[in-house]
Amino acid sequence: MTSPDIIPYAQDWRGRVVELAIRAWTPVFVKTRDEVPGFVFDAFYPHGWQARQAADVTALLDGARDDVWLAVEKEELVGFLGLRLHPEDRMGEIHILAVAPEHQRQGVGRMLTDFAEAQFRARGMRMVMVETVADSGHAPARRTYESSGYQRWPVARYFKPL
Repeated sequence: MTSPDIIPYAQDWRGRVVELAIRAWTPVFVKTRDEVPGFVFDAFYPHGWQARQAADVTALLDGARDDVWLAVEKEELVGFLGLRLHPEDRMGEIHILAVAPEHQRQGVGRMLTDFAEAQFRARGMRMVMVETVADSGHAPARRTYESSGYQRWPVARYFKPL
């Protein structure tokens, strides 16, 4: 694989971005479903995780398109990245990052992470944050972040059915 180009999001990529998100996260959500309390998963995804993910990604694309970037190789979408700024904390957030399954473990995630960091530096941010789940499905993402020097902040989030 040659190195993809990173380009700003444009509306004509919308369907491909949503489709990539679903494909990239299918194996993740299969594991997540088995590793979180069922009532929590069902509450978050009452119409299925695919419907929720598609709606969330579509909302991001429609609302924050200036902070969405695409990794493209020979007209093929191989990954995408959504950024958020928190100027009150001088912090940039990698809000969303996905890599097409057939391009995973080839450095695309690392390249997008490095790109995000450069964007945040250029905007005067002093730190960057990314959040992921601690289940086995998200282990590859955690490895990428940790190998890039990200330090984990342990957070405990509790749920109880009513």
